[in-house]
Amino acid sequence: MLDVLIIGAGPAGSVAAALLTRKGYRVLVLEKQRFPRFSIGESLLANSMEFLAEAGMLEAVMARSFQFKNGATFVRAQRESEFNFAEKSAPGHPFTFQVQRADFDQILANEAARQGAEIRYEVEITAVDFSGAMPSVTSKAADGTVSTHAARFVLDASGFGRTLPRLLDLDRPSEFPVRAALYTQVKDRIVSGAFDRQKIRIGVHPTLPEVWSWLIPFSNGIASLGIVASREHHAKFTGTNEERLWQMIAEEPRLRELVKDAEPARPVGELVGYAAKVTRMHGPGFALLGNAAEFLDPVFSSGVTIAMQSASLAAAVLDRQFKGEAVDWDKDFSEPLSYGVETFRSFVSGWYDGSLQDVIFFPRPEPSIKRMICSVLAGYVWDRSNPYTGPQSGRRLRALAQTCRNA
Repeated sequence: MLDVLIIGAGPAGSVAAALLTRKGYRVLVLEKQRFPRFSIGESLLANSMEFLAEAGMLEAVMARSFQFKNGATFVRAQRESEFNFAEKSAPGHPFTFQVQRADFDQILANEAARQGAEIRYEVEITAVDFSGAMPSVTSKAADGTVSTHAARFVLDASGFGRTLPRLLDLDRPSEFPVRAALYTQVKDRIVSGAFDRQKIRIGVHPTLPEVWSWLIPFSNGIASLGIVASREHHAKFTGTNEERLWQMIAEEPRLRELVKDAEPARPVGELVGYAAKVTRMHGPGFALLGNAAEFLDPVFSSGVTIAMQSASLAAAVLDRQFKGEAVDWDKDFSEPLSYGVETFRSFVSGWYDGSLQDVIFFPRPEPSIKRMICSVLAGYVWDRSNPYTGPQSGRRLRALAQTCRNA
């Protein structure tokens, strides 16, 4: 009998599949796309290394020559601020990687399969039924074959596909304004030493602090490049996606200089209105993982870390449930996951209202507080000893910003 059906073979689905298979459960993963496939979200956070280790995948990731990442650099006009993950307050890995997701996600899926999970690609979920004694999922393969799968539980790790929220009408509007991202990959041809390739570079528009860019270098001379702004700001630029992206890059002089010799490595894509929420993260027979439940914003690269944490929590709850123990999905899954999500939400809000930028670019930071902020930026948002995590993080961040402004 099938124990768990997982929708999606991205980081959330693969980690959940590996964790459950390692516990002896029969797991089937149905993935709509054919791997390898392109995805954004290429700059990992240090906390993701903990989840890769838990899932038995860290060795395989370490063996691949991904770009080493030890922190982040923020740039606004002539000001720079660096955060080194080795200087965070929380224990745990002080480094991670910047990855081309097609390769990274394929490694994770292969590791899940190596550990015993069955993965089927190019299979679309067309219907679900949770009214019976056991969940039922209907799928359609690339050759047109329609199948019905019965499982003890369903985990939705479909990411931006948001399969169960769509089929079960669970979507609800995000409180964030509609923003858009233009993104691409380039052969960056950046002169050695021009910037630290071991850090993601986050650039801020010289006069519009809500407009920002990312530059994520990979180990093969390719870099991910993108601009995020309001939909209204994007609408000011005309032409093709590529023309609009480079017009926006031209407004940030230091970034423009860095990538002046870049050559396209893939077409420019656009993502509009990506922020999403749901009315509930679980129900009888199912739970939502990662972006299938909620996506905040790309600014702090939180997506993969949240996805893996949700997979870890769900696998632990399911293991107890399958063993006949009493479980509380709110207490054991939704609430602990939300603790970290709320931290990231506060930091995203603080980034766009300017309070976090005031903290990041403050020229005389108190070392212990900077280590706490660094821990959040490294993804250790479930560290309850850090006062800048959890439901109070927004209030404390705003108070810290005011102190910086008054100093």
